[in-house]
Amino acid sequence: MKLPGLIDPHVHMREPGGTHKEDWSSGTTAALAGGFTQVLAMPNTQPPILDEATLDQAYALAAEKAYCDYGQYLGAGANNVDTALKAAGKSAGLKLYLNQTFGPLRLDAMPLWLKHFKSWPKHRPLVAHAEGQTLAAAILMAALADRPLHLAHVAIREDILIVRAAKEHGLKITCEATPHHLFLTKDDLTGGRGEVRPMLGKKEDVNALWENLAVIDCFATDHAPHTPEEKDSANPPPGFPGLETALPLFLTAVHEGRLTLDDLLQRMSDNVRRIFTIPDQHETWVEVDLEARSTITGENFHSKAGWSPFEGWVTRGVVRKVVLRGKTAFEDGRILVPPGYGKRIC
Repeated sequence: MKLPGLIDPHVHMREPGGTHKEDWSSGTTAALAGGFTQVLAMPNTQPPILDEATLDQAYALAAEKAYCDYGQYLGAGANNVDTALKAAGKSAGLKLYLNQTFGPLRLDAMPLWLKHFKSWPKHRPLVAHAEGQTLAAAILMAALADRPLHLAHVAIREDILIVRAAKEHGLKITCEATPHHLFLTKDDLTGGRGEVRPMLGKKEDVNALWENLAVIDCFATDHAPHTPEEKDSANPPPGFPGLETALPLFLTAVHEGRLTLDDLLQRMSDNVRRIFTIPDQHETWVEVDLEARSTITGENFHSKAGWSPFEGWVTRGVVRKVVLRGKTAFEDGRILVPPGYGKRIC
């Protein structure tokens, strides 16, 4: 079956500064293997992407290595309200880290949040990592600034219900959920392999996400690879690889009747394109064998991560071929285009 090229609005390519975990080459190979033809990369790299100079550096690396199309977020910092604004037009959006995360970006002072909310152009995406009371405060900030806000990886019952209430009151809020928060609970993984932000919830949190599927605008992987050694260390960093497992997991859910194929495509293509103002890709599609079964095995990933929180899960749906802008970019596990074939979206 032919599907449109999927879009992931939330990935971590780890370049610059963390290329032992992932880089633009391995990350975009993993994207194509998962059926994604466009990805938006987060800014909490080393150094973080805070201004035009660091944004240009990230784009230069992607232009040399990327196999699928890409955009790069800017990060909201304590001192970059004006410098970030100068680069708004060529960024994927502005990301605000308002809760604990991996990397140096975090904003604690709410007056500073409001400066970013008010200064960032309303037609450019503004995305927040916010949980619990911080999520409610971010929604209030968006209302005060009278602007759209996209909430990353909503994970628990109380948060999805707050998002529902905000939407019912006409606020300009959209949100995403990840496969790991939709399919896993905190009891499914032990030790460092279960470390992720937001943390995995309880069964009632997973159920609440599915019960409020209509409130969830996008599925995003939050692909955040770390090595097995890092995850098994005394101080494991949070994050899971996700680009190569998202589509099979959701196609399995379609097979089980938990959602429809249209539900999937809206949240992995149509809505993402609309919310993040992503241009169409012509002559682009993904050929998927909907009936094929496969077993998730991290050792077989194209990502450098080499492990998965879904290790051993049997899923339905295998990506056979990806055609990107008229060329076969990926087929039967192999990349068929040169590095740098991916184009900048923004």
